[in-house]
Amino acid sequence: MHFLGPDPTRFPAIEETDEDGIIAVGGDLSAERLVNAYRRGIFPWYSEGLPILWHCPDPRFVLEPSSLHVPASLRKVMKRRVYDVKLDTDFEGVIDGCARTRRPGQRGTWITRDMRKAYVKLHALGIAHSAEAWLDGQLVGGLYGVSLGQVFYGESMFARADDASKVAFVTLVEWMRGWGVTLVDCQQETAHLARFGATPWPRTKFTSALEKLTAGPSRTGKWSFDEGSS
Repeated sequence: MHFLGPDPTRFPAIEETDEDGIIAVGGDLSAERLVNAYRRGIFPWYSEGLPILWHCPDPRFVLEPSSLHVPASLRKVMKRRVYDVKLDTDFEGVIDGCARTRRPGQRGTWITRDMRKAYVKLHALGIAHSAEAWLDGQLVGGLYGVSLGQVFYGESMFARADDASKVAFVTLVEWMRGWGVTLVDCQQETAHLARFGATPWPRTKFTSALEKLTAGPSRTGKWSFDEGSS
């Protein structure tokens, strides 16, 4: 197992990833290290009390916004405008909602206190973003992730009302497609994301795509649905 040193730019070669998808242990969650990790297709995922575990699973589940599939039933919900979808108005509320959501097969949450602090910092730097579903002035669902170049790396989502996170996700993907985002990293395969058109890619295909797609400028700063936002 490769243990990370103080240099935030150094990670082992992707070929060194073990059968569980773990490529390295340790290091820190500084903004510089996280950005360098994401550009390589690596992300942190661990539980409170454990050392930081860095992952790069094979295959990688991804969604191309141009291939987004929206079920007819969900499209009807969106047309009725049940939820008011906003961007970057309550990032901390979204990450806390994700952390409190109970998930099958998981005890506790992988969004540790240090993880929360790190992604809130990325949000302050204009690198991490949230899409939120609001109902009667209450945050009832949403998702957050990291944006680099033409790639959006989805981290987690939650819902306290029917279809809330789905509406936020579809709305975000459709707008990002217009902004030039061509790949959404879903990390691990789920039936939920497969219904939207996500598919597994070999890790080598995914990491090769990242070299090109993250080379250009990123859409940083606070996001909004205004055309002039940046």
